[in-house]
Amino acid sequence: MIGNNRQFLSQQLMWIGISLGISLGISFLIPFPFSLPIIIIVFIMLSYYIRNRTMKKMGMSGSVFGGSGSSISYYCMNCGTKHDQSSCPRCGSKMKRVGS
Repeated sequence: MIGNNRQFLSQQLMWIGISLGISLGISFLIPFPFSLPIIIIVFIMLSYYIRNRTMKKMGMSGSVFGGSGSSISYYCMNCGTKHDQSSCPRCGSKMKRVGS
């Protein structure tokens, strides 16, 4: 567990350093009023990239904004029917479990 925490912390510090380096580079190359929106856009794009990379490592497919490659399916606890509604279309039971 301690090794995972150290790895997580080192990766976070690495991305903070990369973000800071890119921001400083942009601010040195481009004058102030124009560099601020560019730095914000780059920061958002870098955060989006890091989030997608982390989600792929965890085995989650889909978008950061809520869309996913596969929809959630429910299985009725009473009869076992696979459905995506609030109650079972076959028996009408509302008892369900989530499946993939």
